[in-house]
Amino acid sequence: MALRMWASSTANALRISTTNNIISPSFSISRCFSSVIDGLKYASSHEWVKHEGSVATVGITDHAQDHLGEVVFVDLPDIGGSVSQGSSFGAVESVKATSDINCPISGEIVEVNTKLSETPGLINSSPYEDGWMIKVKPSSPSELESLMGSKDYTKFCEEEDSH
Repeated sequence: MALRMWASSTANALRISTTNNIISPSFSISRCFSSVIDGLKYASSHEWVKHEGSVATVGITDHAQDHLGEVVFVDLPDIGGSVSQGSSFGAVESVKATSDINCPISGEIVEVNTKLSETPGLINSSPYEDGWMIKVKPSSPSELESLMGSKDYTKFCEEEDSH
């Protein structure tokens, strides 16, 4: 009896109807809790790119790391190699799966985030800052125009999650 009274008062506080034993919230909860940063460009394969001057920084999005779960290993390329837009340049292994990482822009790899080899969880805790993966000198900066902005990427994620 005490449990039923507690459940009823909690339901009232949360404005949840328990009529006919059917729970229906009177508020909506967004399916997409991932953060999306203005000023970055996003690929449909869930990588982001930040173009500053002659260098573009690349990583995976908060949405991607959230779906992967805890990242336990990162395989990244060597400095000096080249990448092509849409092609794989490495892999991320999580407790759930291993996924290829695709490059959203073509160019030469000028820097690799070596911290990720010792602390791959930076991708989970800070995907847009400490968890970046590679820096590229773009060979075709116009490729950025084919990528999504923050609003389009947010909509893309919401549509993808609804399926």
